[in-house]
Amino acid sequence: MLRNETHRNIALTPELHDYLLTAGRMTPDPLLAELAERTRALVPDQAHMVVAPEEAALLTFLVRLLGARRVVEVGTFTGSSSLCLARGLPAGGSLITCDISAEWTATAHEFWSRAGVDDRIELRLGPAVETLRALPREPHLDLAFIDADKPGYIDYWEELVPRMKPGALLLVDNTLFNGEVVDELPGEKAAAIKEFNEHARKDERVQLVLLPMADGLTLARRLSAGESPF
Repeated sequence: MLRNETHRNIALTPELHDYLLTAGRMTPDPLLAELAERTRALVPDQAHMVVAPEEAALLTFLVRLLGARRVVEVGTFTGSSSLCLARGLPAGGSLITCDISAEWTATAHEFWSRAGVDDRIELRLGPAVETLRALPREPHLDLAFIDADKPGYIDYWEELVPRMKPGALLLVDNTLFNGEVVDELPGEKAAAIKEFNEHARKDERVQLVLLPMADGLTLARRLSAGESPF
């Protein structure tokens, strides 16, 4: 493997991370900050599942950049990422978000309403694979975001990729999994992510990049017929 030691990513100290958020105008607004704090109070052991501030800002940015109108999210939790996705939608745009927990998503509903985006979001409770399989099979999605149970990533990917329009963007979270993907004997979730990463890497239906943002973020652009993935 080729490696250029002069082109490494800079290590983010807490001070530099704070600067990044401020300089990049990515500091959470009061509502997102309150949602993160509410989540820490309700489910402290799972609070790390709230999307990172820089990633939250990127979600809104990408929806607006693409002019995305049809968006799907796999993994709602308490609603921070869906709130950010919905904020980027134009008039008439819609987000379908999938989860299995009525308890966690009750918090999401409250904050979607307070953000004024609840009319753009449709929550579908139940196994996400079943929800995705019920969607129209033809390419119609502009953007999708996967951030749910790690062993399910390949199944979600396989349901979503054929439904993405040419040029559409598929985002997948936690694809570095705290660095455990390079461990010789990764844990069950890290091993599932490592398997997914290899599956996605070999998929010539998409152009792919993996960014060292937050816990690792994969971006995949659905290719048009005959377009090279490289």
